[in-house]
Amino acid sequence: MSKLIKTDNEYKEWIGELKQRIRQSQIKAAVKVNTELLKLYWSIGGDIVRLKAEAKWGDGIIEQLSQDLKTNFPDMSGFSSRNLWYMKKWYSFYSQPDTKLPQVVAEIEKLFFAVPWGHQRCIIDKIKNIKEAVFYINKTVENGWSRNMLLNMIESSLYYREGASINNFSSCLPASQSSLAQELTKDPYNFDFLTLRDGYLERELEDALTDNITKFLIELLCKPLHNNSYANKFIMQSDLN
Repeated sequence: MSKLIKTDNEYKEWIGELKQRIRQSQIKAAVKVNTELLKLYWSIGGDIVRLKAEAKWGDGIIEQLSQDLKTNFPDMSGFSSRNLWYMKKWYSFYSQPDTKLPQVVAEIEKLFFAVPWGHQRCIIDKIKNIKEAVFYINKTVENGWSRNMLLNMIESSLYYREGASINNFSSCLPASQSSLAQELTKDPYNFDFLTLRDGYLERELEDALTDNITKFLIELLCKPLHNNSYANKFIMQSDLN
C-alpha cells in the first residue's frame, strides 16, 4: 500500500508542497527568534551607551555585567564581555551623531533585525559608513548570503561597484535553500536564546502555546478557504512581528 501511495502523482505533489511549507515555517520562526535576540542586543548596547556605564561605574563594568548575566543565564553564550562590547559598538555605529540613518529606516526595520548576529558583527568590523552597511544588510537578505559570502562581497567593494545606490529593499524571507536561511536556522545564539529558565512552569508554557494556536485558528476561520490556499498564504506571507 505504501509503495502505491508514494508513486501517486497527487500524493507526491502534496508532499512537495508540505516540504516547502515546513521549510518556510522554519525560516519564519528563525527570523522571529533572531529579531527578538537582536532587539535585546540593541537595547543592551543602548543601555551601556546612554547610561555612560564606564564613566559611571568604571572600566570594569562590562566584565562585571558579563559575569552577572552569565550567572543568571548560564546556558546563554551571548553575554561574554566581548559580545557585550560588540553590542555597544553596534548601537554606537548606527547612532553616530554626525550621520543620519536613511529616511527608509522604518521600512527596513524588519530587514535590519532579520540578519544574523555574526553578519552584523562582520559589517560593523569592516564598514565605517551607515549607508554602505545598510546596503550590505539588504543584499544579504536579497541574495541569501552566508557570512563568508558577505565578507567576500565587502572585500570586493560591491557597494562602490554597484553605484552605492539603495533603491529597493527586500521584503521577503530568505530563500529556503540559501546559505543565509541555513545559518539562521542553525545559529547557536538563537538556540541559546530560546533556553527556558530553570523552574519554568509547565502550565505557563501550555498557556502560551494555547494562546498562539487560538490566535491562528481565529484568523484562519475569519476568512473563507479556497482550496486551502489561505493556510498556505498565512504561513508564507504573515507579518514577521
